[in-house]
Amino acid sequence: MAFTLPTDIRNRPVAVIGAGTLGRRIALMFATQGGLVRIYDKSRQSGEAARSYVEQHVAEVAAGIEGGAAGRVAVTDDLTEAVLDCWLVVEAVPERLDLKKEIFGQLDGAAPSDAIVASNSSSYATSEFIDRVQHPERVLNMHFYMPPHQNAVDLMSDGHTDPGIFDLLKRELPRFGVFPFVAHKESTGFIFNRIWAAIKREALEVVAEGVSTPEDVDGMWKINTGLDAGPFRMMDQVGLDVVLDIENHYAQESPHLPAGPRELLKEYVDQGHLGVKTGRGFYTYESPSVGTTGIRPQQAEA
Repeated sequence: MAFTLPTDIRNRPVAVIGAGTLGRRIALMFATQGGLVRIYDKSRQSGEAARSYVEQHVAEVAAGIEGGAAGRVAVTDDLTEAVLDCWLVVEAVPERLDLKKEIFGQLDGAAPSDAIVASNSSSYATSEFIDRVQHPERVLNMHFYMPPHQNAVDLMSDGHTDPGIFDLLKRELPRFGVFPFVAHKESTGFIFNRIWAAIKREALEVVAEGVSTPEDVDGMWKINTGLDAGPFRMMDQVGLDVVLDIENHYAQESPHLPAGPRELLKEYVDQGHLGVKTGRGFYTYESPSVGTTGIRPQQAEA
């Protein structure tokens, strides 16, 4: 089915569905061109925390983008209100397939007919959750890493996506300081995440086997790569519950993967030690609020 690409993009809002760690960061980037971004979340507290995060950082981030200007952010718990007149809707809810199927069915009915509907899912292809969608030609994966510090974006078709969407997004996304790369065939984990998954999984396995500790793995990583943080610090930033969800999905597709990394993650998650957002993960943090409403630049990792 043919899809009519959105027009008047620069005068229309963007909606972000989900106010979590990545949802608020995605909203931040789309607020850097002086326009309106709406954040939808059923939790008013999460929505307000996301608003605070965007308002705190948007001027600084926009100043680093050519032609950037601080935009506005609105928060709502009404999905229809969130997507009103939007040219782009980005889903960033937890990595649960049943939830994504429900959300995309709702978005397909509520979003304007020319709106692009994208998923930030890091482990599910959109082809897996469009069975309630009547217009799959406007749906795709648009996977962000950890903006505003890691600004690559994976784009991947759901198998029906109108090719014109990719051309439009490759043209428009860099205006917001994010840079798209197209996966040319369906790939669990997309491009960079497939490489990162292997590194992350082996780091977890080394610790699960008792060969080393998170601190020593990260210490060696920093010395040998020259980067500021290692795999365990990065996983704490993302959230160990999210990391476990992703690893479980990989394991469903590839049962041969070692169980040790998932078992280690589950120990932490079962204790409520989810990383920066709870104040404790592989490391202990001064405040759970650091990383959810305001990550210091040197701490922002994927």
